[in-house]
This record gives sequence, C-alpha cells and structure tokens, in this order.
Amino acid sequence: MELLHERCAALDIGKKDLKACVRAPSPKGKRSRRQEIRTYATTTNALLEVRDWLVAERVTLVVLEATGDYWRGAFYLLEDDLNVILVNAAHAKGLPGRKTDVCDASWLCQLGECGLLRASFVPPEPIRQLRDLTRYRTTLTAERTREAQRLEKELEDAGIKLSSVATDILGVSGRAMLAALIAGEDDAVALAELAKGRMRPKIPQLVQALTGNFGAHHAFLCRLHLERIDQLSATIGELSARIEEQMRPFSHKLDQLQTIPGVARAVAEVIVAETGGDMSRFPSPGHLASWAGVCPGHHESAGKRKSGKTRHGDRWLCGALGTAAMAAARTRDTTYLGARYRRLVPRLGKKKAIVAVEHSILTAAWHMLTDDVDYHDLGGDYFARLDPERAMRRIVRQANALGYTVRFDPIHAA
Repeated sequence: MELLHERCAALDIGKKDLKACVRAPSPKGKRSRRQEIRTYATTTNALLEVRDWLVAERVTLVVLEATGDYWRGAFYLLEDDLNVILVNAAHAKGLPGRKTDVCDASWLCQLGECGLLRASFVPPEPIRQLRDLTRYRTTLTAERTREAQRLEKELEDAGIKLSSVATDILGVSGRAMLAALIAGEDDAVALAELAKGRMRPKIPQLVQALTGNFGAHHAFLCRLHLERIDQLSATIGELSARIEEQMRPFSHKLDQLQTIPGVARAVAEVIVAETGGDMSRFPSPGHLASWAGVCPGHHESAGKRKSGKTRHGDRWLCGALGTAAMAAARTRDTTYLGARYRRLVPRLGKKKAIVAVEHSILTAAWHMLTDDVDYHDLGGDYFARLDPERAMRRIVRQANALGYTVRFDPIHAA
C-alpha cells in the first residue's frame, strides 16, 4: 500500500506510561522500513523528551488514540510543534490475538503512515476552556436537581406533602415554610400562612400537606440539603458569569440560536462550546448530526436492516438538545418543531420523536451559523400545506370515527 507519510509516529498512552512508535525509511533499502519503540512516563518532562525525539526524527504525522482523558496532556503539548491527530479507538481496532500496548502503538503507526485513520475534532484552546465551563455547569445543575430530590424524599419520610401542592418547593413560599419547619414550627396553620402570591388560595390544601411527623432528625438533614443546594446555586452563578464573559465573541451566534423554539441561552452556549461555533468543520448538517449522535444508525446485512439505533455522540450536546427538543415539543401546533413532534409520536413513539426534533434543531443551527441568518419558522401548518390531501384524509378519518361524514368545498375569494 502506498505510504502517505514516510515518517510517522504513534503513541499508546496509559495513566503511568506510554509506548511511542516511530516508523521511517531504513538505510538498508528503498522499500525497507525501520521501526523503533520506546517507553516513556506520562509526566510533563517525559512528554518533552518524546517531543524532542519526534522532532529529531522529522516525523510528519503523530497519531494518538483517544483513551479516556490520558491523551489530553500529550496532545496539548505536541500540537504546537508537530502534526498531531486524535483518532477514535473504534476506528483503529487492532488484530485479534495481538493486544498489547507495543502492538497497539505499532498498529496505529502502520495505519497512520498509510492514511487509513480519520482525525477526530479537537477544538482550539479557547473552545476547550468554554467546554470545561459549560460541562461543569451542566454537572452541577444535575447535582442540584438530585439534591432537591433528596430533600423532597426527606419531607415525604416525615409525612410532609408539600410537593403535592407547591409546584416548586424551593420557591419563595416553599423556602419560607421549610425554614420555619427547620426552626421548630409544627403548627400546620401557621406554616400555611407563610404562603405568598399565587400560593395563598391553596392555604387549605397546604394545611393538610404540612401536617406530618417532622422531627429533629428531619430538620437536621433538610438543613444540610438546603445548604448544599445554596452552595451549588452560588457556584453555578459564578460559572454562568464566567461563561457569559468568555462567550462575548460569540454573542451574535448566541442571539441567532436563541431564535429557535426551545433553545434557551444555556442551550445555545452548549451548542457553541461543543461545536466551536464554526460549521465549516462539518461538510453538511448530516455530518454534524452524526457526530452529535442524533441521527439513526445504519446496520444492514444480507439485505436486512438489523438496527437503526443512534450512535454514541457528544453526550453534553445531546443533553442540551434534548432539553431544547422537549421545550419545542410543548409548543404543539404553533411551531414547525411542535407540529413535527406531534406528527411523529403516533408512528415512532415519544423518545424517537424527541430525537427527530433534536436532529431538526441541529440541522437548523448548522444552516443558521453557516449562512449567518436567523431562524425562520415554517409554521405549525407546514405539513398540512405540504400535503393538503393527506391532511383532508386525516380529518375524514377522525370525523368518521365520531360517526360523521365530511364534505370539503373550496372557499372562493370574494
């Protein structure tokens, strides 16, 4: 096979050490190749030694396999001086029966010199920092939700059914009642009188919900839960402020993305952080959807399709798109995305319909950021206008099911 890189290197990186393989022309003959494999530690000084060796060997391509987070230090240190690519482990499977770190490094090197490996997307440093911030905020937000669920569980254990009456037990009224409970107030009427605003009409229900067996043990745990929730909220606020500051160069893109139904500010920030805001890296919307993991897979053998489940993609982007898709689905027939969801649910079910809406949102984002345009909603009646006869047949079926017949007459303009 023709060699695209005469001098190629590959690194198989673990937690404590790495195997570095270099393949280059051999002085013995025109077609012969020499191979050298060395073992290094993964400390910064050792990685600098690896860099110096590879530079001295005049390597034109360095291949790294994405193994956990261990590749990051080596990639970031080598990327300024060498042509480094990161490859998905699934695209560089070794030969059966030859699974060692030395064999992995050698196999990666052979694939790399022949140009048989596809580079994964590694964003520049400013985008990597944005990713760290948005991902950490997402993690803390999920942890705050879990802490609120633990608090609700503790209240249920004490027979306090506050969540059955109040939509948000951590709202103004809920926090006032919880503070009084923790302080030792056990009069349900007095607790219910702490309700504010729209909770006031629910005072009779609150009296019943706040009657329970709330003791010192429950007060201690609830106080810890509330303190933890406040700590997480403060940290999330700091992260959001830092993200807003670093997102200033992308403010125009954020404004465009927020014109999509269901896409809030936080979701738009995740889309920019995960994709880099530069759609030129993705040749088409389909490539972006496949990379994100929101398009059906394709597994066919002997003319039979065996599986169509989505592939593993960017879980942070998928999570944000899922939030946006569920919000867009609640718009019902007032938007194109809501109409698309309602149209697909009877045939595919709710989960697959949500993934389809995620795909539509990401496709729209690709076109908007590529063409620098705002979102143009096709309207909730788009599918009816696209195929009027199908819409009329559906109306006839629904009327027949109710025992009626329908006749359609065109409306003539006056």
